[in-house]
Amino acid sequence: MDIKLAITVFTVVFLAELGDKTQLATLLFSAKSPENLLTVFFGASLALVLTSAIGVLAGGLVAQYVSPKLLSYVAGAGFVVIGVWTVWQASASG
Repeated sequence: MDIKLAITVFTVVFLAELGDKTQLATLLFSAKSPENLLTVFFGASLALVLTSAIGVLAGGLVAQYVSPKLLSYVAGAGFVVIGVWTVWQASASG
């Protein structure tokens, strides 16, 4: 196992998940069902593990046909487009 890669992936995913819709939904479920915190934790954890597995499998499959460098460019461009769209939406509604 490449521990440096594992730490990098952990750090990036951890920071990306902080404050996102998934964390907010989990927070709301926990607040709504404080007597079932363990159930909420296990449900949310299983969902994140499954979505991560799908991402890993899809990434491995796509990497067989597309270079990782091109994937990085496409992903980066996608994030920029989403960021510009978000700022545009915020300025249009405010």
